[in-house]
Formats: sequence, structure tokens, C-alpha cells
Amino acid sequence: MTKLDELLRDLAACRICRDAPLYGPPLPHEPRPVIQAAATARLCIAGQAPGTRVHLSGRPFTDPSGVRLRAWLGLDEASFYDASRVAIVPMGHCFPGLDAKGGDLPPRRECAPTWRDRILSALPSIELILLIGQYAQAWHLGAEAKGGLTATVRRWRETLSAPRRPALLPLPHPSWRNNGWLKANPWFDAELVPHLRREVARLMT
Repeated sequence: MTKLDELLRDLAACRICRDAPLYGPPLPHEPRPVIQAAATARLCIAGQAPGTRVHLSGRPFTDPSGVRLRAWLGLDEASFYDASRVAIVPMGHCFPGLDAKGGDLPPRRECAPTWRDRILSALPSIELILLIGQYAQAWHLGAEAKGGLTATVRRWRETLSAPRRPALLPLPHPSWRNNGWLKANPWFDAELVPHLRREVARLMT
């Protein structure tokens, strides 16, 4: 059993946020950690946390957000779910529940400190991490994620060209809730998405 196999086994059995929460009340349902990973993957998608549909399916991005994300990437479902090429490692691996307005709660704060560095260290082939949303951007970029999500994504060229490995590329979340953001920021579809597709195509070969 490889180091990654051991981590995935241990992650599947994780119940920290249910049985021993460090922040706030316990997870209100049974944990169902979601991840896609293989040591050969060159592309990593760092999302937020599973929503209700993904919690039920146990597979990342099996929802309208996934449809839009795959369109941004220029990938069909078969390629997107090919773990040997694409890793999907969210900031929170379990569905965190809903807030009073019916929206998803933020990723559980126990998750990333417990698992993130260990999992990413077991993915030695990753060349690019896509930082989807503010939680992934804050974790991976730190002080570089300044001025909010729009400012961070606008600096995508600077972030992508920084001398580090893996390279990092900030993106908004593909949720329908961001339709207004996408309409207000046409440069995203016009400039960033074409470059994103070229980067993804290179990594999928």
C-alpha cells in the first residue's frame, strides 16, 4: 500500500468534525469524505467543499457547478474524472451542512489542517493547482489573496507566472450564484478561460 493509499483509507474513515469537532457544533450528518487523487495526476482542482448533490453521489462536482467547471477547463466527463490525470482535493472533504438561508456552510475548519498538506505531499506529479473560490485562495496564496476574490482572480497572470511549483491559478467558484460576477467581469471568459484551457490541455497529454 502506497502512502497515498494509506491517506485515502484514513480520510475515508475520518470523523473528526462529527465526533471531536474543534470549531463549532458537530457535523449534523454522517461524514462522507470526497476526493479524487492518484500519484500520477498533473492537474489538481482545489475546490471548497461538497454540496448536497456531491454528498449524495460521493463524487466531486456531480452538480451544475461541475458542468460549468468542465466547460471552463475544456474537459469532458471521462477526462475530468480520470484520477490518473486530474486530482480533486477540496478544502473540506465533507458536506458541511446548510446555513439558515439554505446555502452551503463554509468548509469545516478541522479538515484542511488535518489533511491538506499530507495529501498534496503524496501527489508528486502535480504541476498546476486551480484555486476555486476564496477558501482555497486564502490557504494557498496567503497574503497574496488580498483585496477579495475579484482582485485575486484579476491578478491571475502574476500568480500563475510566480516561480513556484506547483503553479497556482485562482478562479471564481463555478456556482450559479456567481452568474452576476461572471456578467460583471467579462474579462474572465475572454482572457482567463482560453489560457486555462490551453494549460489544461497541456497537462492532459
